This record gives sequence, structure tokens and C-alpha cells, in this order.
Amino acid sequence: MTNTQTPGPARDLIGYGRTPPFVVWSNGAKVAINLVLVYEEGSEYSWLEDNGRNDNWGEYNLTSSPPVRDLGTETHFEYGSRAGVWRLARLFDRYDVPVTVSACAVALKLNLEVAVWMNARGHDLLGHGLRWSDYSEMSRDEERKQLHEAIDMYTAVLGTRPLGWNCRSFPSVNTRELIIEEGGFLYYSDPCNDDIPYFIDHASGRLLVVPYSKTLNDSRYLIAPGYSNPRDFAADCCAAIDYVIGEADEAGGKMLTIAVHARWSGQPNRASGLRDVLEHVKQLKGAAAFMRREDIARHWLAHHESFGARA
Repeated sequence: MTNTQTPGPARDLIGYGRTPPFVVWSNGAKVAINLVLVYEEGSEYSWLEDNGRNDNWGEYNLTSSPPVRDLGTETHFEYGSRAGVWRLARLFDRYDVPVTVSACAVALKLNLEVAVWMNARGHDLLGHGLRWSDYSEMSRDEERKQLHEAIDMYTAVLGTRPLGWNCRSFPSVNTRELIIEEGGFLYYSDPCNDDIPYFIDHASGRLLVVPYSKTLNDSRYLIAPGYSNPRDFAADCCAAIDYVIGEADEAGGKMLTIAVHARWSGQPNRASGLRDVLEHVKQLKGAAAFMRREDIARHWLAHHESFGARA
């Protein structure tokens, strides 16, 4: 039985049920692929920043580390900002692919050329926190403070605020309410519970959720079971793309989130796996379309606003 005294949003195990809305994306595409470049470099936990811990998501997912600087992990993150992000940027530019950059505000401030590239290429921002912080045990007041500081920093660096939000790993029980309270977001992307967007009713209106996913995510290079080589990543992504195209005439179009990190997929071997995915989509002759997350949200608001919301 659900504990009604526990704070946070209620669970919804039903969603659209057996009859989801029949979706056709722009230009008749059967699947909207949101390619997310995750950029966290320089905003991770470290003793250098007096965080009282080192992060464990460098190139090796360490279970623990001593209370001193971990130069190995620090420099793995630096690879993402020095080399990896630019290898991926060249790849996206070469294939003329629109991407969503899920960036921490501090990370962008520390490497302003990334923000310049985003603006020059028209890529959209998915807010990913002031720093790459755990929110699950953060106080509501501190999370609110960091949310507003992040918005101010994004605006200063990019010239625009984020219209969507996605926390590290998982949100706190307060995150959704704080997104609604702030009032300036077009959509929210912490939930990983559907293949298409949906609305949530709240006291002052509706919140559009554009679901995220950690299934097609290059973090699986570091966990088991996961990707042992770039062919695994490419095969997984292509299998998902082909399957949703195959079921689209029966079940309608879906969206897929493919997330890559600068420090991981920016490595040349892994970038080759992402290149193979882009080549595969290129051969599908319009059945699959890369769309920025903001564009998916605006498409939904324009074409599916009448679908009922969930509490």
C-alpha cells in the first residue's frame, strides 16, 4: 500500500494505457529521436571544490575513493571538455544533426566555447543543474536556491534560460513542484516512464512532461551488464529505432532519447558507434527524424494539447 504521508508526486502506473494517442511527427516521421549531449565537466564533485568527496563517474565507476584529490577522475572529466566535446561537435556538424545539450550551468561557464557552439548551431539547452549534484537528500530551500542560480547563470552564458529540466540520476521529491513554482519552463524531463510526452495537472495549470530515458545511454559502457564495445551501443540504438518504426502503423509514432556524454562517447572508439547510428538513420529516408527536445515539446503542444492530463 502506498504511504500517503511520504512527500512527492503520486505514482501513475497506467498512463495512456492500451490506447495511447496515435502520433505522427513532423514530415511524417514515425520516430522522433532526441540526441542528447550531456555536458557535466568541471561541475562534478571533487575535493578540489571542497565538496567533501570525489565523483565516481569518470572513466571508471569507482565504489569509493580516499579523502584526497583524485587526479585520475579529474582528468577523465577534463578529457570531455578538452577533446571529447569537440569530437562530438564535429560529428554532429558533419551530419547536420540537431541536438539537445543537457549541461550543468557551471560546466558551461567554465568552457564558454561550448555555449558559443550551441548558439551558432541552434542546439537547445536542457537544464541539468547548477552543478552535477545529487538532489535526493537536498533540502527544498537549497534546491530552490540552486535552481534559480542555475537559471541566472545559463542566461548570462547563453543569452537564454533553459525551457526544460533534467536532474542528475534522479530528482528529489521536491523537484517537480519547484519546476512548477518557478513558472518559466516549457516542459519537464526527469520522468522516464513513457515513450511519448504527456501532461500533468497541478493547482495552477498543466505541466508537460517530455520523458527521458536511460536505456540508450552511453553510461552503459561503465556498468554491467552494459556495452563492451561501440558496436553494442550502435546495435542497441538501431534495434530500438527499427522496432518503433515497425510498430508505428499499429501503435503510432514514439520518441527515443539517445544520450551521450562528452567524456565517454567523445572517445574516438565510442564516437564511431554514434557515427554508425547517424549513418543508419540517414538510410531510413525520413522514417526517423532527429528533433531537439524543445521542438518535441512544441510539436506536442501544437498537435496533442487536448489529450488529458494525469494527476
